[in-house]
Amino acid sequence: MSLENYKIDPIHCKEYLVDGKLKKWEGETSEVYSTIDIKSGNKYSPTLLGSIPDMDSESAIEALESAKKAFNRGQGKWPTMKVIDRLKCMKRFADKMQDHREVVVKLLMWEIGKNQTDSEKEFDRTVKYIYDTIDEYKNIDRSSSRFEKDSGIHAHIRRGPLGVVLCLGPYNYPLNETFCLLIPAILMGNTTIFKPAKHGVLLISPLLKAFKECFPPGVVNILFGRGRKICPPIMKTGYIDVLALIGHSSSAVALQDQHPNKNRLRLVLGLEAKNPAIILPDADLDLTIKECISGSLSYNGQRCTALKVLYVHESIVDEFNNKFSKAVDNLKFGMPWDKDAFLTPLPEPSKPQYILDLIEDAVSKGAKVINEKGGEVTDNYCYPAVLYPVNSNMKVFEEEQFGPVVPVIPFKSIDEPLDDMAKSEYGQQVSLFGTDTKKIGPLIDTLANLVCRVNLNSSCQRGPDIYPFTGRKNSAVSTLSVHDALRAFSIRTFVASKDNVHNNRILKKLLDSNDSNFISTDYIL
Repeated sequence: MSLENYKIDPIHCKEYLVDGKLKKWEGETSEVYSTIDIKSGNKYSPTLLGSIPDMDSESAIEALESAKKAFNRGQGKWPTMKVIDRLKCMKRFADKMQDHREVVVKLLMWEIGKNQTDSEKEFDRTVKYIYDTIDEYKNIDRSSSRFEKDSGIHAHIRRGPLGVVLCLGPYNYPLNETFCLLIPAILMGNTTIFKPAKHGVLLISPLLKAFKECFPPGVVNILFGRGRKICPPIMKTGYIDVLALIGHSSSAVALQDQHPNKNRLRLVLGLEAKNPAIILPDADLDLTIKECISGSLSYNGQRCTALKVLYVHESIVDEFNNKFSKAVDNLKFGMPWDKDAFLTPLPEPSKPQYILDLIEDAVSKGAKVINEKGGEVTDNYCYPAVLYPVNSNMKVFEEEQFGPVVPVIPFKSIDEPLDDMAKSEYGQQVSLFGTDTKKIGPLIDTLANLVCRVNLNSSCQRGPDIYPFTGRKNSAVSTLSVHDALRAFSIRTFVASKDNVHNNRILKKLLDSNDSNFISTDYIL
């Protein structure tokens, strides 16, 4: 299909959502550009996509006051609402969201350079995530729709909200990963302040009205602008109960340091990773290369779950390098809407130079770029470079490159990659390639204590969303998934009463009268 089918008119977002109102921003704005150049000519020219409000500390505090009022020390309409009514609100939002699929998918392609297939998948996966989360909350509520008794005490145990949540999502999955924070936080009865990432920001604008129409005032507050201007004033107040962030650990630490009461600040964090592949001598090379291509370079390697380093046994490293390099050079680069485009423009203007710096540093310390196209640079892209042999003195060994460069490290003893993983600041996932169960079995036992997901003969990945998604050390705090995220944004709380005639009479009356939304044995079908 021609470019004309994917063009969008500039979106100048002049509204933000606070206290259930779409308010017009009268202050300064920031232009939003795509690194994709569609103009003919010799000089590179980014494409203007629109603009967003450049909001300040005053508007940040306004949003905080709105969220505080909506929670109202646990007395607000939303935290005290019947579970089934909160579920109805969320379902209505998911239904309305689907009306905007076409424009959001286009914005994913333009704003962050994600190819059409992956952009469509991100949207559809997000909608599915919302419906799956609704279903899981029904399951949680069903299991809570009864009384327990122990030692002469009746207990009615449910999950309750934590309070006000500051939600900050990432640019690489500005819809899916962001909503994996926002949706469970809202659904569990919390009130939220949400600031989209710098890239992938305009795609939230078509959804503002849906948020306004589907949730009570103050439950969802959406701000635009720079995090460094908006977030510190909010954190400094001490009124944020949960910091929900997917991004870099340095950002998480900086925001925590702003909070005066760290002891009561709950953290739900998805952070950086340096996921390795370990390729044993008996690995199926064709399968391994296919999975390592996908694992290291899908969406140009801009995933926390990407394979960031490949450990290959020295007995097969030459054969692996030869086949892998050729496979990398055969990958198709194109615009996000081009058929079969695997590699696409990078959304961050500074990223090509950063990748080139990593390559130059590695080469200066003994590595070689072993694929022919590796390191070819344009204004908005750096072609994937396969670096070999990589050692611990190189920047690319330590840093999460988050882009199209693939370090390959040979190993003789399995202790070498295991020692590196143990020393690493990260511990999210690993991919293990091999066939001998006598070797694989003990390795799995060790790896399961170094990371949180061991992928057997497959690349590292986020999904399915019902499976745990977390990490050790600097890779995560708490667990995100359909099941675990609802628990991360809530706390077990209960009503207890001694088993006597007086209390039992009161409990029965509460159940019969529906005077309490908490004390309820209603079963949600």
